Amino acid sequence: MNATRTTGEAQPDATAAAVRSARALARLALLCVAGAVASVVAGAGQWLILLLGLGGLALAGAGLWWALAHRGVARLLGALLAIGAPVAVLVLYAISGLWVVAAAALACWAVALACARSALRHLRKPRGMHHRSARAPRRPVVIMNPKSGGGKVGRHGLVERAEALGARVILLDLDTNPDPVALARQAVAEGADLLGVAGGDGTQALVAAVAAEHRLPFMVVAAGTRNHFAMDLGLDRDDPSKSLDALSDGVELRVDLGDVAGRPFVNTASFGTYAHIVQSPEYRDAKAITALDQLPDLLTGEAGATLTARADDEVLDSPQAVLVSNNPYARADPLTGGRRPRLDTGRLGVISVRVGGAAQAAELALLGERASGITTLKSRRVVVEADEEVIPVALDGEALTLPTPVVCTVRPGALRVRVPRHRPGAPYVAPSVDWRRIVRLAVGRAPRPHEKNQEQSDG
Repeated sequence: MNATRTTGEAQPDATAAAVRSARALARLALLCVAGAVASVVAGAGQWLILLLGLGGLALAGAGLWWALAHRGVARLLGALLAIGAPVAVLVLYAISGLWVVAAAALACWAVALACARSALRHLRKPRGMHHRSARAPRRPVVIMNPKSGGGKVGRHGLVERAEALGARVILLDLDTNPDPVALARQAVAEGADLLGVAGGDGTQALVAAVAAEHRLPFMVVAAGTRNHFAMDLGLDRDDPSKSLDALSDGVELRVDLGDVAGRPFVNTASFGTYAHIVQSPEYRDAKAITALDQLPDLLTGEAGATLTARADDEVLDSPQAVLVSNNPYARADPLTGGRRPRLDTGRLGVISVRVGGAAQAAELALLGERASGITTLKSRRVVVEADEEVIPVALDGEALTLPTPVVCTVRPGALRVRVPRHRPGAPYVAPSVDWRRIVRLAVGRAPRPHEKNQEQSDG
């Protein structure tokens, strides 16, 4: 009885402690906001220089637009402006002595944001993807790309490690243009009870579709270059051999699988500018040069198809780029390390970009993902139409061309993913801070019931 009572009281005590911690962090966040405001007020006598600082940031954004959307002299002048404007602002702040005020304000604001996000995390711990115990596979098969990730298979001894754990390893002979789908199907026909992949996200998606079709567990080994899927599964990307622990001590997750015109994807399907650029044979060996060569025509609409995207009932007219993700990203920056808090919401994430000129580029530099040129949505079905019959698509980094309209859907819980029981975990990325909630916390008002666990709707 005593044990039962102690256990029953532990949860309320833990909840109360979380609220107290959140309240303290909220008060610290507001204190730091006050410090940032006080710093700005202290420099109010030099308000003109403060405004020039914002203007310099806007000019840098406009300069970057000119550098990307033009060639020749205009590109050179744009690049000089993108670099020179921030440098000029720094010099101006240093000469005027305002750099101390600016540094103090920025530091206070950064600490305020960190404390506010931490306060919200204390209240709404994200529910991890549901997992269940599952017996270890008896005849696992792991398909490995020896060149993926610059040779991670060899450097980390993945073949030997997998075989020691009882798996049969199929090494891809890239000189023969192997078909991972055919190899996976053959492995299933020969009795495999788990399919795994040590390779890039594109190969993983192809084999994952075979595993989902046969309702077999699927295992990811983080041996690719970026490993976005592995990151969002919480796997150790620094040591891919630890992914193989799933064979001996693993649990099973139910994960969604994206679909584009019948083709599977685990991360993203990209349309527009990026998808067009990656079609070029030169892109693999010279990414920056190829992008700079093609961007002027693509950004100004002189090349590439004019797109229209429909995300459920929302219509996105003439976006320059559309990224559809298998579950939404917490922020509109998947290409720079963004995270998906969950992979089992049964929804697609949609990020649309439309920058029509230097003014919008300046706005983007000032406001980031809140700029009018960035649209983020959640949807169960996305249809991409164009004024051309066939458009380029980048599917998990692989370059394809598909007939229009292109339909993107999601298959909820289609994939049984086996992962190690103990894994680092992808850190939760808090959504934008709701300062009204921070104020309510700081003044001692109890959090509303619906605010204690909103990570699914916010993520």
